[in-house]
Amino acid sequence: MTGDGLPLIVEPHELQAALDHDRLLIVDLSPSNVHHRTHIPGAVHLDYSRIVTAKPPVTGLLPDTASLTELFTALGLSVTTHVVAYDSEGGGKASRLLWTLAAAGHRHFSLLNGGLNAWRHEGLPVDNQPAVRAAQPYTINLNDTVSADKNYILTHLHDPDTRIVDCRSPAEYAGQDLRAQRGGHIPGAVNVEWTRALDPARQMRLKDQTELRALYEQADVRPDKQVIVYCQTHHRSALSYVVLKSLGYEVRGYPGSWSEWGNDTETPVEQ
Repeated sequence: MTGDGLPLIVEPHELQAALDHDRLLIVDLSPSNVHHRTHIPGAVHLDYSRIVTAKPPVTGLLPDTASLTELFTALGLSVTTHVVAYDSEGGGKASRLLWTLAAAGHRHFSLLNGGLNAWRHEGLPVDNQPAVRAAQPYTINLNDTVSADKNYILTHLHDPDTRIVDCRSPAEYAGQDLRAQRGGHIPGAVNVEWTRALDPARQMRLKDQTELRALYEQADVRPDKQVIVYCQTHHRSALSYVVLKSLGYEVRGYPGSWSEWGNDTETPVEQ
């Protein structure tokens, strides 16, 4: 396996074949009690709170460079490390780690399709022993091409070459489920709820690429446009970021998401 030896969306059997590779780092973002009970052999646990920060009422922000440097150093990350992330939910937390890696300039990473549930469903080996990684210095090289802040979105609201995708529930999008000072959505945003990319009958794996392309193209989200994804805190929309990236889209995530936009009385809102 080289740095690019695993695809962005990796299947359980593909990961199993690479378990012994020395450049591989498997990161488990499941709850700690789940990880301590059962995890993929060699996986290190990472608490989701380590990859987000807050400036209330805004949550889900990217931690500062010093915090990310400390975290990635402790994980034993190097520029050639290939990170495979998973969780025991729908892949949102694992995807947020992958987006964070991309924002930090790291290039080699994958999402385990279906996470821990798919791995166990395939009857693959699990462990309950803590993995040990040797710390080593890591240098962050921030990549702002994967992120969109409030000002960036404001300047692209009427850009015909940009599509904004709201990955929240239809009720949040319509302003019926209020989770900020104001309800509604960013003007012009289309609603493609993040779970629509998942197949519940296949341990929450992603749907096949033909279905995924149709899902977004039916919402007029096409590969020739820049896409910005958001939810409440860029947790759910992080999965949409990874999905769109896997389809070849140019995509950015909005880390503040609705916790920022909906709590700012000067930003425009549609319902």
